[in-house]
Order: sequence, then structure tokens, then C-alpha cells
Amino acid sequence: MGNVMKKLAIGLVVGGILVGVAKALEFPFVFQMLFLGFAMLGAAVFMLLDAPPLRTMSGGKSLCALVAFYLLLCTVYIAGASFLPQFDPEDEKGKIAKILKSQIDASEKGKTEELIARAKALDEQVKALEVRLKTLGVDQAVPAQQAGIPPAPTTSVATGDFMKLGEEQWQLMECYNCHKLRGEGGKKRGPELDNIGSFLTVDEIKQKITDPKSFMAEGFEKEWEKGRMPDKFKDLMEPKDIQALASWLGTFKNTSVNTPRPIKKK
Repeated sequence: MGNVMKKLAIGLVVGGILVGVAKALEFPFVFQMLFLGFAMLGAAVFMLLDAPPLRTMSGGKSLCALVAFYLLLCTVYIAGASFLPQFDPEDEKGKIAKILKSQIDASEKGKTEELIARAKALDEQVKALEVRLKTLGVDQAVPAQQAGIPPAPTTSVATGDFMKLGEEQWQLMECYNCHKLRGEGGKKRGPELDNIGSFLTVDEIKQKITDPKSFMAEGFEKEWEKGRMPDKFKDLMEPKDIQALASWLGTFKNTSVNTPRPIKKK
């Protein structure tokens, strides 16, 4: 029993060292636990080597024992794998569809050209009517409500939709992998952004998204030099999506959060 406890302790020590190294190298938590599991598995193997030999069994009993062990092993592996993060193809397909939405819409541009032409023609007619009304001495056109035209969406609704688009881009581009915001995400590769709106304007945030080298956060000099923030978003995102994301981030002005001060480099 003492020998078993000794090897168990060695396995825990080795596992702790592996977890510490993996954590220092910023390995995901799943991999850290995987390394710990390997260490404990090795300790279990050494414990089995010291176990007393099994008594000799007949052919039938040996076969039953082998099948039972195989089923037990399969159950453990399948059950263990079910607790690991699962790859969801539908989720990835949804992300790809959102990223390629602009290209898909552009491919269908030919179908909408006629509608665009009609809209332009109607706009010209409206302008012509406005000129005629002015020449007749009418200061204001008939209110849209009296003309039976439904009112246009309010500014607050339009702004809300625009902010929602910005938050969707944050999720779609997986910015949370490197930045922490509202208490969620990582902050080792990039700075926490809860107070970024107090330091940068919307245009400056746009510049940082499209040109990561344009600003450097204090304390992240090594990450900036290594180019941890990828220079790909200007190709993956439409200008309106970049504008929405920058506008959404610009609303975060929580001074209680220690967001590193950005330093302009370009």
C-alpha cells in the first residue's frame, strides 16, 4: 500500500509540473487537464506493474474477462470524450455564412439592379416635387402621416440595430479569444477593453482593427512586436461591419476597469 501511495504522489507531482508549464505557455484549460491525465495514467501503469499476478483462468473465463475489460475501456473513453468541447459543424457553417454574406449578396447584385434603378427614379421624382412645392411658396410638405406613409424608424431603433451588428461582429470574429470584455474572454494576448471608449475615438478603433500596428497598448509591447493581433479583419469584414464593431466598442467607458492606455504608433 505504501508503494502505491508513493507512486500516486509522484504522479501528482509530475502532473502538477506539466499543468504549470502548460499554463505558463498559455495552453487551453482542456490541454492542461489532458497533461494531468497522462501523468496519472502513467502512475496507474506503474501501480499495475507492482500488482500481484492474476490466477490462471480457463479459456471461456479469459474470453469473458477480455470482452468485459474491452467494454469497460470503451465506456470510459466514450464517456470521457463526451465531457470535452465538441466540434459543431453547423455552428462553424453559420459563422462562415455570415463572413461570406457580403460576397453572396454581391453575386446576386444583378437581380437587384432593377430595384435600385426604380428607387433612384422615385428619388428623382420626390426631389422634383419638392422643387415644385417651393416654387408654389409651400414651406413644408404634407406630413407623412397625413399622406398615409408609415413613419420611418426612429434614430434610437436604427442605432440599436447598428450596435447589435457591432456585438455580432465581436462574436463572429471571436475577438473574445484575446480580449476580455464585460468579464468574459481572455486578456493575456490582448488588453481588457471595458474602458476603451475613454481612450480612443470610433475612427481610431477602426484604424486599430484594420491596421493592428497603428496603436500599442501599454504593457503589451511584446505582443505588439510579435503581431499577435492578426492583420486580416480588413479583408474578412465589410466597411459597415468594421464601423459597427468600432462604434459598439466606443460605447464602453467603464473607468473602474483598468484598460491599458493605447499608444499611437502610426
